[in-house]
Amino acid sequence: MTLRRGQPHRRLRWGLTGAFALLLVAVLGVGAWVALGALEPDEVEGSATVEFTPPPATITIEETDPVAPWPTYGFDNARTRWNPDLEHRPPYTEQWRFRSLSLLEFPPVVADGRLFVGQLRGRFYAVDTGTGGTIWEKDTGHCSAASPAYADGVVFAAFLADYPCPKGDFQDGGFVAAWDAASGAELWRVDMAPVESSPLVVDDTVYVAAWDAKVHALDARTGAERWSTELDAQIVASATLIEAEEAGGRAAITIGTNGGTLYSLDAETGAINWEAQSNDHLGSGREYFYATPAVAYGRVFVGNTDGWMYAYGARSGNLLWAKQAGSYVYTAAAVADEVVYIGTYDGFVIAYDAATGAERWRLEMPGAVHGAPTLMAGLLYVSTCSGCGQNGVRESKRGPDATYAIDVATQEIVWEFPAGKYSPLVADTERVYLVGTGVVFGLDPS
Repeated sequence: MTLRRGQPHRRLRWGLTGAFALLLVAVLGVGAWVALGALEPDEVEGSATVEFTPPPATITIEETDPVAPWPTYGFDNARTRWNPDLEHRPPYTEQWRFRSLSLLEFPPVVADGRLFVGQLRGRFYAVDTGTGGTIWEKDTGHCSAASPAYADGVVFAAFLADYPCPKGDFQDGGFVAAWDAASGAELWRVDMAPVESSPLVVDDTVYVAAWDAKVHALDARTGAERWSTELDAQIVASATLIEAEEAGGRAAITIGTNGGTLYSLDAETGAINWEAQSNDHLGSGREYFYATPAVAYGRVFVGNTDGWMYAYGARSGNLLWAKQAGSYVYTAAAVADEVVYIGTYDGFVIAYDAATGAERWRLEMPGAVHGAPTLMAGLLYVSTCSGCGQNGVRESKRGPDATYAIDVATQEIVWEFPAGKYSPLVADTERVYLVGTGVVFGLDPS
């Protein structure tokens, strides 16, 4: 190759120019990164003097009685996941096992000496709480990813589309059914879009939400629709009651959507009282509310899959505090004694001050925490999930399918059981019912 005059100099000039360009891109990139970081949401500190109602000195749970000790998802219609009348503590002795023959994604409810539970492939069971034997069962052929609800001798259950559970934006294929709790006889059935949310029963109304972005209010006796309200996006979470005094005079229900919006709807008419949103993360937008809200102290507590925990005013919808908890938050919260408990996919259980949002403690777990915790007799029960979040873009801790009891006073794990995954346990006055991947264990306190 023959060099011409000036060629080396020209090459040097272009080399310097290229280096300068790369340096400029790097500087701009750092600047953009800093700018993006500056635009990411900040944590919001709460206050005990703003939209916070301290609990009474003596707590009475009207829903708790010998007939229906755990009648709905989250125990009560506020979804607090705490029955103060139950005092079971480990060690436990296994009395029986009930094998559902498929995945149990949501916990059972307990009433009338029966445990009611649906499995993924659409079989629904009424199980004798004394023996673990099947009293009656249904084969619906539809996927189930929700807890049922019990009220006045009737069990209400919601179902998705036909098994094997197609995913997408489906406008039909789901249904809600009411069955006689004693015999299993069908009282009514309402077809609608796939329903992934657990029914909420308040007096004579059943509230459910569906994939078509609609919330439905059904007559509990007949299934007739009283109202439906369309929200901004698909709904996979469940509705929670806001009592009239907390909602500003009229009872309301609150529910989150896949659009990252939390709503309060008038319980009687379905009119929207307020709407609030999760953080808008620059570059990814808003993520969805998988978790069902918990309502206490005049506030709505709910986690988002963006990894943040939020507290909104039950009356106003105002954001009262927000904390970055971890990589993902799928668990609904347990709430008691002015403390809010959640779990994260990167393997932590966290306790927040309900008034201020201040983190009281954080305990690392052996794996990702997916299902909502249960609080009983000073112990917080959580399950770890072996495969949850492994295909996500953020961290999810690998660990066993197991259940743990954490002493909330000492933050120590005091008991563990080699089964779990999505939900820890529910209970009645006799025993606890621990949920494994496809098995329910009847455990007696020793």
